Amino acid sequence: MHYIFITGGVSSSLGKGLATAALGSLLQLNGFKVRLRKLDPYLNVDPGTMSPYQHGEVFVTEDGAETDLDLGHYERFTDVNCKKTDSISAGGIYSKVLKKERKGEYLGSTIQVIPHVTDEIKKFIVSDLNSEDFVLCEIGGTVGDIESLPFLEAIRQLKNDNDNYSCAILHVTHVPWLQTAGELKTKPTQHSVKQLLSVGIQPDLLLCRTDKIIDDDLKNKISLFCNVNKKRVITAVDANNIYEVPSLYYKEGLDKEILNFFNIKKISKKSNLNIWNKVVKRFNNPNSEVTIAIVGKYTNLKDSYKSLVEALHHGGIANKTKVNIKWIQAEKIESKNGINLFNNVDGILVPGGFGLRGIEGKIRSSKYSREKKIPFLGICLGMQMSIVDIGRNVLKLKDCHSSEFKKNLKNPIIGLMTEWIKNNQIEKRNINSDKGATMRLGKYKCIVKKKSLAHKIYSNESISERHRHRYEVNTKYLKKIESNNFVISGMSPDRKLPEIIESTSHPWFLGVQFHPELKSRPLKPHPIFISFVKACINKKNNEKN
Repeated sequence: MHYIFITGGVSSSLGKGLATAALGSLLQLNGFKVRLRKLDPYLNVDPGTMSPYQHGEVFVTEDGAETDLDLGHYERFTDVNCKKTDSISAGGIYSKVLKKERKGEYLGSTIQVIPHVTDEIKKFIVSDLNSEDFVLCEIGGTVGDIESLPFLEAIRQLKNDNDNYSCAILHVTHVPWLQTAGELKTKPTQHSVKQLLSVGIQPDLLLCRTDKIIDDDLKNKISLFCNVNKKRVITAVDANNIYEVPSLYYKEGLDKEILNFFNIKKISKKSNLNIWNKVVKRFNNPNSEVTIAIVGKYTNLKDSYKSLVEALHHGGIANKTKVNIKWIQAEKIESKNGINLFNNVDGILVPGGFGLRGIEGKIRSSKYSREKKIPFLGICLGMQMSIVDIGRNVLKLKDCHSSEFKKNLKNPIIGLMTEWIKNNQIEKRNINSDKGATMRLGKYKCIVKKKSLAHKIYSNESISERHRHRYEVNTKYLKKIESNNFVISGMSPDRKLPEIIESTSHPWFLGVQFHPELKSRPLKPHPIFISFVKACINKKNNEKN
């Protein structure tokens, strides 16, 4: 088993997660079994309680871990489902260490970062593995950050333990183009490697992010000053879309040099990149295009909806259609003329979120799309606000809302779910429960009603989707809802939790309590997004005719 540690220098947002995912895909195409992991230096136990503006989306795994968005890249590029044991933070590590200390497991030792914290990190890295050929571990943050030091020390120790571990360090750095000078500059990369050397780690390969091709002279210079073989100085030039990255890395010989480093001589003559080339070809050569409005609360940071954006593109790829996204702040829909923002859109999507801000805009979006027969997809909170719209404007219920946003309601059509079953055990929550990791998280089964739109989409009566929410549709109102041209087409197996709602008097109106975007892949687009994009295409074509 070989370990590859991916570190980053110079600045954040260089794309370590995407690089890790693309390398994982290339190693798979060479016939190897891979596992991808993320180690983050922040002190939060997980990103579940962090603002999307600070950390982007929270990606949820099948087994219910709230993780960094990079795990979404891992799954989309390798189609390997991540687990709780594939994501850890400094907060999670320190929590484990302190819990052991309280139980007296250290036998009176003085607890220190070295060896106790670093040993816990190493234990995490090598745990829960199953005959993988390569384990890729991305170290979050930037070399030089004080928070990263325990993680860097842990991988330094593993790297030096040659008798037990086979390790490589791939350092992602930056070679910027200075417009005024008219040249690429290698000094940031040199300083970044120097910073890494200061903690005892010599990188084995350099992945140099740049918007220009790095020529041989510059590679020689980087090689000389950074003490890295020239062949292992890899250009990572900006791509037109992220699905070109595996092909770009292959052309630069990244997978070949990784295998050479580990003395793996049996190298495939050519990685089968046809699967990615087909995706890129479809993405770059659409037959048509549609515009879909995303009515969100965190639209100022697009990474807050990373999986959602990719899932829409996957639906577009499946339909040979370019999906243009129109970002709309939910609060703007609440203004007098806010509804005009929907002019010239072919579909409306209301995603999940938390908090009162922009809620009336989400409700109004549902009402507008429902009345104007515009394809509508409501996800999680978006689905719940479509239920509120139906309660207020179709059922004419007074004082109708979610109890998440207003207390002592006459008609709490959305309420806090205090008890549900997972893995044959009863899960319980109340209003005073901790915020972190207390939601309905991870995969749950759903029974789909025959002859419904949902059944047509899935072609299956039993499905499994990932959840992340506390509140549920109040089953008290289901009969009234279904007597007004709506169908609850998806329910939990015990019929206590409504999962899917659709309209029978609308071309395409669907609300889902789960997050289908988390399971969409470029090579396996999620059926809901395939169907939604197709409905948007149909609407546009009908208007032309």
